[in-house]
Amino acid sequence: MKNILFIILFLPFIYCGKTANFSEITLPFIQNPALITGDLAFEYSKIITPKDLKTHLYVMASDEFEGRNTGEPGQKLAAEYLKDFYKSHNIASPLGGDDYFQEIPTEELRPNLKPSENVLAFIEGSEKPEEIIVISAHFDHLGKTEEDIFNGADDDGSGTVAIMKIAEAFQNAVLEGNGPKRSILFLHVTGEERGLLGSKYYVNHPVFPLKNTVADLNIDMIGRVDEAHTDTPEFVYLIGSDKLSSELHEISEAINNQFTKLVLDYTYNDDNDPNRFYYRSDHYNFAKNNIPIIFYFNGTHEDYHKASDTPDKINYEVLAKRTQLVFFTAWELANRDKRIVVDK
Repeated sequence: MKNILFIILFLPFIYCGKTANFSEITLPFIQNPALITGDLAFEYSKIITPKDLKTHLYVMASDEFEGRNTGEPGQKLAAEYLKDFYKSHNIASPLGGDDYFQEIPTEELRPNLKPSENVLAFIEGSEKPEEIIVISAHFDHLGKTEEDIFNGADDDGSGTVAIMKIAEAFQNAVLEGNGPKRSILFLHVTGEERGLLGSKYYVNHPVFPLKNTVADLNIDMIGRVDEAHTDTPEFVYLIGSDKLSSELHEISEAINNQFTKLVLDYTYNDDNDPNRFYYRSDHYNFAKNNIPIIFYFNGTHEDYHKASDTPDKINYEVLAKRTQLVFFTAWELANRDKRIVVDK
């Protein structure tokens, strides 16, 4: 997650640290929409396992990838790992052929950064292929120093491997004739730690028209349990679900109630959140373009942006459940008869 320093001059109220279910406080109108997601999606979700997530994360957050600094050799190795995964599962690139990389030149990044690339994979919808669900996560991190390698297991190796398994689950559905009605873009962006650069490049040079993008489900740090939830580890912070589409928020709540039953914490969804997390990950570049988003997040912890953010500290059971929540939500968005509305 991008680390932003800012000064707060005035606060309209004193924010208390109590964990709150924001939907109960400000959204009492929530309905439980009729969901099309059911037993079929549940069966495909079973491939999202703690074991497989752990296997991929120990590679993604290995010393070999040297902290995945934007444009550096370790980040390039991570990009190749993602490409090889999608090719091995016969998940196509929207760019065509063997090209899974959306190349980003230095002038579109920052002068001190080498050219980099987003990694894109794609499953075409069976009925509404022109409408796109984006599932995003950044695969870059902070790189290394002479003393340390910043492996970034939680930030954002956890989101990276979550997308891989979500894509595999959807591809299994395709192979059995149950592919999504809408298309799904699996978007691994670079340069998040340097200023949300990869996602900025994508929205400025979209592979599919932004007007056709239904929603962005962004995953940035979902492998840990923060201090506020030591007694309730099966939780996730949700940010932004109600900012542009009340329908997206209602669907998200209903999906969780039916399937994953995580504690959904909206503490950081507050417009007056002093951390400003809503503005600090790749979903924001989509939200700025009036595309509904959900940001899935586990909060910061003592290893945030430190070399100690390693894969042995991940809670893989919780990671799997959070990943399944994103999968179920994407399944619902991709298969509903009508595209969700933008009403805010």
